[in-house]
Amino acid sequence: MGKKATKATKKFASSGKLKKTIQARHKAQQIKKKFEKRRGNKGKERLVEEDAEGDDVEQEKEAPKAGKGSKRMTVDDFLKGDFMDGSDDEYMEGDDPAASEDEDLDHEDEEDIEDDDAASFASVDDLDEEGQNHLLELSKLAEKDPEFYKYLQENDEELLNFNMSALPGDDSSEEGDEDGDVVMEEEEKTPVLTKEILRSWQRPLLQQHSLRALRKLLLAFRSAAHMNEDDQVLAWSIDSASVYNKLITTSLRYTPVVLEHHLPYKILANGKFKPPTQTPKFKTLQKLILSYFHNVTHILSQLTDEDMLRLALTESSKIVPYIITSRKSVKTYLKKCLDLWSSAADSIRLSAFFSVRRLASASDESILDTILKSTYLTLIRSSKSTSAHTLPSINLMKNSASDVFCIDHATAYQHAFGYIRQLAIHLRNSMKIKTKEAYKQVYNWQFVHCVDFWCIVLARACDVEAEAASGKESELRPLIYPLVQVALGAIKLVPNSRSHPFHLQILRSLLNLTKHTQTYVPISPYLVPILASCLAPSSRPKSSTLRPLDFDVQIRVPQQYVKTRVLAEGLTEEAVFLLAEWLGSTPVHGSIAFSEIVVPVVVVLRKSLKNAKNGSSKDQSLVKVFLERVDESAKWMDQRRKSVQFAPSKIDEVQEWEKGIKSKLDETPLGKYLKVQRKTREKRRKLIEKAREGKDEILEEEEE
Repeated sequence: MGKKATKATKKFASSGKLKKTIQARHKAQQIKKKFEKRRGNKGKERLVEEDAEGDDVEQEKEAPKAGKGSKRMTVDDFLKGDFMDGSDDEYMEGDDPAASEDEDLDHEDEEDIEDDDAASFASVDDLDEEGQNHLLELSKLAEKDPEFYKYLQENDEELLNFNMSALPGDDSSEEGDEDGDVVMEEEEKTPVLTKEILRSWQRPLLQQHSLRALRKLLLAFRSAAHMNEDDQVLAWSIDSASVYNKLITTSLRYTPVVLEHHLPYKILANGKFKPPTQTPKFKTLQKLILSYFHNVTHILSQLTDEDMLRLALTESSKIVPYIITSRKSVKTYLKKCLDLWSSAADSIRLSAFFSVRRLASASDESILDTILKSTYLTLIRSSKSTSAHTLPSINLMKNSASDVFCIDHATAYQHAFGYIRQLAIHLRNSMKIKTKEAYKQVYNWQFVHCVDFWCIVLARACDVEAEAASGKESELRPLIYPLVQVALGAIKLVPNSRSHPFHLQILRSLLNLTKHTQTYVPISPYLVPILASCLAPSSRPKSSTLRPLDFDVQIRVPQQYVKTRVLAEGLTEEAVFLLAEWLGSTPVHGSIAFSEIVVPVVVVLRKSLKNAKNGSSKDQSLVKVFLERVDESAKWMDQRRKSVQFAPSKIDEVQEWEKGIKSKLDETPLGKYLKVQRKTREKRRKLIEKAREGKDEILEEEEE
């Protein structure tokens, strides 16, 4: 017959917490069974004994006997729940778990961890240790994490100015629990979190890197993350907005500092990180870390304040090395970051991208594969429609996504090859079927942004200066040719005048690729016909009061602009600028054959000017000035070629001579012409942006 339960035990059982505690222990034992089954029947006898103990509910209500002379269990001992930590400790510290079990938790096991956030993490307290060099470590905090140190100076300066002789011991660190115990015993309801309780946790966290205080803080953080959910059992209730903000900020800022102290990780020479080694301490803390990370990911959907959301993204990225072996955690966090990256404000987008970039810095290539695929698909989904308001955000996404694809060129090659091939298949199908619906598979914003994105990626990865710095050619360079072929094929698909904005979008992307990779791409055969059609139209252009067409956000000419003078002038101006940019680029203007390259362009344009009867005088004068600068640059190149003593077959000498010319291109007539044109366009762009925001609505004089 068992011993009669104490008064404290009966009081705890009547509070309603006993049932939840027993359920938590049973759940931990079920998880342990799954691990035991994987290891075989190695610990079968021990498992049967533990199950027998777990089935005896009366034993849960009694205090276990430590020995013959042991004393009766007090209410504090019972509330700590230390007698239930055996199963948790054995689960986190198995005899000899397989490496695959430590590195990759199964889907069901991770669900158990996520659902069991409220379970006891008392085994973490056993790892707590009081160091001897707290003041020394605190003095180094300004060097290790200056941002966190600055935050403490502004918000918690008294934590930095503490007396070593007055360090809080176990009694002070348990103050929060004692307050909670009193509330539970007297009122039998969830205790209310206060700033004083938070302060009692902050001191040991900062001064001693206390794991016990961290456990209490993260249990409170879980209460904040799930405070509005009815089906959750919470350890604390929060009735103040200031306490809520203080708790969130403290948890986000303090947790990475404490974990880095106890579980340091390595950063490799290539910038990637290596997760902490699988020590007993890490195995014991892993459940607590995963629980915290799930709660951070959950709270990202609830935060509305931009500063708080940015802080959550920045600080959560510091926890990534500790959860990188959990595939479910990585995928959930990645999905949330990409959602914010594609839809939030610009500052939040950048913070979300930095978190994705942190994930991509893992040494595990399979994670990088997932990130590359998810990032690209998110970008494409976000670029279905483009306007003056969404274009800056899409450009931000393309530029930031290209950075992820340039982390590992060999891994990125597999994805880039597949997606460029997908564009080629769309183009091939449209060329075969030749229907209006088939053409729409190519002539849409997603196709335009895909081509532009891959041009950005290849321009960044295969940049001549970057390759020279690394000392080797990029693995992505072989993809330049197929991408150019797909882009030029898309231009030829529908060559009519209403599709000229689409053609200009593609040519602009190819021009960017040409400048960075020093690859000669024949763009002039696609720009000169546009100029010729504008200079010598078949009929006289209609006058119109429409505003100039913005070619940055158009891929098809609206019906009201067809055959209007404003459209012809806009196309001429845009085509002349792009043609000047191409002729002034390094692979063209820096070539020893520049004088021969410009001959077809000059001949066709001069013939178009001669036959121009219905064209605009403004367009004609613009083209004439451009041709004059091209002729002058050709003569400048002829003057430099007079001193050449080598034959064209001497490729090495030709390249050496071109290197000297390329450094002087800004001094040429065409180079000076381009400088003026760029400044004029930039000034106009700023004025249009101000007018769009309502700051300046009069642009007629500037535009004329």
